[in-house]
Amino acid sequence: MFGMFGLFVGLILAAEIIALAALGSVAPGVPVLGLFPIIPLTLVVALLARRWMGSAAYRMHLISPEEIMDYGLQQPPTADSPERLSRSIVERATEIRRALAEEPSEIRVEMCTLGYKACVNDMITLTHLANAELPNAGFLRRVRLRRARKKATDALAEARKALPPGALRATRQEQQ
Repeated sequence: MFGMFGLFVGLILAAEIIALAALGSVAPGVPVLGLFPIIPLTLVVALLARRWMGSAAYRMHLISPEEIMDYGLQQPPTADSPERLSRSIVERATEIRRALAEEPSEIRVEMCTLGYKACVNDMITLTHLANAELPNAGFLRRVRLRRARKKATDALAEARKALPPGALRATRQEQQ
């Protein structure tokens, strides 16, 4: 149940019991029964310490900004497959359409325009990945690649229709 924590607490409690028994036999005049409450007190302190050290507030103090920044670098980057890239484009294009359907403020339109441009860049990458894989792919793989490219293209076309006229000309940041 407690794993290593339980093992350490059990060892500490066993050492306390052995020490009290040895103290009772070595020094018969010492009131060992008066020292006996130390054993449950040790258990209570250990459980409270475990609860406090396991809390999110305590663990948050142990994390440094460097560890947070380096966390993603510890995992090897995975190569994007055309299907994964296509799904990402479709999800972002759908989100662009949804965001512009609500209340398109100027900032929201600019953000969606930047998102659309990122999707277009990913679409170029998707096309290159699919074209590189098509010559050596079997029949089913070619069908999957073409379907992934078609889904992404259709989603981008729908997102483009949702953008207001002139939104892609130049964003305010590019004009400055």
